[in-house]
Amino acid sequence: MLSVIDGWLADLEGMLFQHVVLPVVYAVGLGGYAEEAFTGTEWLVIGLLQLAVMLLVMVPLERWRPVEPLTQRAAVRTDMLYTAIHRLGLFRLAMFFTLDPFVTAIEGQLHLLGWQRVNVEDWWPAVTANPLVSFLIYLVLFDLLGYWYHRLSHTWRWWWCLHAVHHSQTQMTLWSDNRNHLLDDMLRGLVFAVAALAIGVEPSQFLMLVALSQLHQSLQHANVRLHFGTIGERLLVSPRFHRTHHAIGIGHEAQGQPARLGGCNYGVLFPWWDMLFGTARFTSDYAATGIRDQLPPPAGKGRDYGAHLLAQQWYGIKRLFRRA
Repeated sequence: MLSVIDGWLADLEGMLFQHVVLPVVYAVGLGGYAEEAFTGTEWLVIGLLQLAVMLLVMVPLERWRPVEPLTQRAAVRTDMLYTAIHRLGLFRLAMFFTLDPFVTAIEGQLHLLGWQRVNVEDWWPAVTANPLVSFLIYLVLFDLLGYWYHRLSHTWRWWWCLHAVHHSQTQMTLWSDNRNHLLDDMLRGLVFAVAALAIGVEPSQFLMLVALSQLHQSLQHANVRLHFGTIGERLLVSPRFHRTHHAIGIGHEAQGQPARLGGCNYGVLFPWWDMLFGTARFTSDYAATGIRDQLPPPAGKGRDYGAHLLAQQWYGIKRLFRRA
């Protein structure tokens, strides 16, 4: 099945690259980056397919059973801008000129030291030779990494100053997943790129891993009354499970300790890690979302995280350096 999907995507990527991307690359005098442009086309195609699923499936879901009425349309439009930057490859383009040379240098240095990749396929060749099996193993490994990456971003103050941009959205929708501080996104990109390098995941597999994770995370943030039942909630992160993570005073603060960072439901795809490490919180409620210090006094500080992308990015930097 994976080979069929890969073949179909390859045909689509080739057509788009040949008739759209490559002419633009040469027109702007960047013909020397044709190979890199082809890789960018892969991300563009995946992004377009994700947006199609979001518009055709998730938007109707939100309209069918919304948790709350859509009232903050300007804030949602800002989230849509974040989504476009990430899903259409603009962030990947920035990564290419900033972090990719750094990752390439790391790989080159490791090769000089005689380091060899630890390929998952070498662990149990009789089983992992199946592409689907190796893909699922990579999926689980990256999800475990995602759990700890996410949990630590709620543990260390400097990291929370950046990650708080994501939680500052009080009107969660399917577009809210990509509302992040760009410095946090760059750090995440570096961590996962180095991890992919370490365990030998193929570029095409890595792309599919990222795409699958992103699409499911869009569903998790959707403004929809949706859960997966008693058993399903413990197999896959649902919108209700993840909404609890965004709940004011619950999902990103240690309960009963307003000044102490903490929280629950950090799982990216699977709630298993929360259950294993004691951070799972299953509830039937669909709580209000946001950060406690956004509330007006005396409940909070009335903190304003910014109304648009540039303001949110700048405010995160100011908080990082204790200027706000």
